[in-house]
Amino acid sequence: MNILVVEDDRTIASGLTYSLEQEGFTTVLCHTAKDATAAIEGQLSAIDLCLFDLSLPDGSGYDLCALVKKKSDIPVIFLTAFDDEVNVVMGLDMGADDYITKPFRVRELLSRINSVLRRYQRHAQPKTVVELGDVQINTSDGKVHKAGNEVLLTALEYRLLLIFANHLGQVLTRAQLLDRIWDVGGDFVNDNTLTVYIKRLREKLEDDPARPELIKTVRGMGYKAGE
Repeated sequence: MNILVVEDDRTIASGLTYSLEQEGFTTVLCHTAKDATAAIEGQLSAIDLCLFDLSLPDGSGYDLCALVKKKSDIPVIFLTAFDDEVNVVMGLDMGADDYITKPFRVRELLSRINSVLRRYQRHAQPKTVVELGDVQINTSDGKVHKAGNEVLLTALEYRLLLIFANHLGQVLTRAQLLDRIWDVGGDFVNDNTLTVYIKRLREKLEDDPARPELIKTVRGMGYKAGE
């Protein structure tokens, strides 16, 4: 399950994403309405649920909710410091599925998230197509297409691509990547081999491998797919 978290308070955002990832969720984190709008426009097909802070420095969670609901039937939960009835009603009228007031207990939020996901039957209907830019990964048949054309990948290249696609917006260190792929096909993958496989993926999937947009290098940290 991939959750879009929009929260301008970086301390709250950090704790929230950490708690969600400890529970097995992946997260896409934005601190502004501008970044959240870009994520919705470019990554919504890979999002299962949205957590929106109502009060943002450059916009409102209400507007983000309206944009999401206009594009897709994806659950939205509002996070807010306001608990008066007017804000609750307005949020629900906008199409929000739930509403939780700060400060809140993480366990309470997780319970609300799981309840909303059950209502949407997301657990019973796993996503079979994952999108990364103009690349589509069909996990039911293991095929990858770019702009409608099939791209042939080795088993390890496919596994590496899936790791990136399932962690959109997150920086993954080389150690994290190696830990997840070293035993695919029974082959040991060392640090140099990882470099080669990332280079091969870029050659097959990027419009310009020399200036990658799908799988970016984050200097001194690792790699990131998506914004």
